[in-house]
Amino acid sequence: MSELIEAQSVNRAVFEVVPLTEEGDDRAYWQSKTPTERLLALEIMRQIVYGYDPSTTRLQRVLEIARSE
Repeated sequence: MSELIEAQSVNRAVFEVVPLTEEGDDRAYWQSKTPTERLLALEIMRQIVYGYDPSTTRLQRVLEIARSE
């Protein structure tokens, strides 16, 4: 999945400054995307924020020995 992050790029030619009080068109943009595209974008953001380490993608096993008397 780290290929997802590496495949993303930022278009640095587009830059816009708007006041925080101005409502953007984010909602319309995301509603125009398919559910699959939205989930893919969500996964990319999750990996950027929390990092991605392939060695920790597996669930940790916990072994507990219970003795009955």
